[in-house]
Amino acid sequence: MEIRHTSTEDIDRVMAVFEQAKRFMRLNGNFRQWTGGYPSREILEADISQESSFVCIDDDGAIVGTFCFRYGVEPEPTYRTIYNGAWLNDKPYGVIHRIASSGKVGGVFATCLAFCGEFVDNIRIDTHRDNRVMQELLGRHGFSRCGIIYLVNGDERIAFQKEISR
Repeated sequence: MEIRHTSTEDIDRVMAVFEQAKRFMRLNGNFRQWTGGYPSREILEADISQESSFVCIDDDGAIVGTFCFRYGVEPEPTYRTIYNGAWLNDKPYGVIHRIASSGKVGGVFATCLAFCGEFVDNIRIDTHRDNRVMQELLGRHGFSRCGIIYLVNGDERIAFQKEISR
């Protein structure tokens, strides 16, 4: 699997991956995350313009996954305060948002994590309380549950962090 920056030509295919991920969430009991048109085309376009959107490409050239990865920029505003826990450390970190798979191939998360680990020693991510599949995936990949954060709109998320040893 190859990872590259998302281009504007990829937008429709990435939006289709988001829709597939939403269907998967609903089938697995997660009815409250990614609602109300989120993630929107405008959010994806902003990620592309900030060069923080990436796609995972399979051997046939198809987009099978997508994610937003930010590092080396301002710390994530919603991660400044964490409740009912603490971050593993205060070192610089990268953050993964909006990770989604088409469901056509396995290993999208592992490939994403390996890619992000090339740039940072710490990765933070958050997910909805109802997203049990993601919580299990994070645990299998060595993430520690650190506490609760709140999004700008007040929605609660469970926060995770992984320290990458080199």
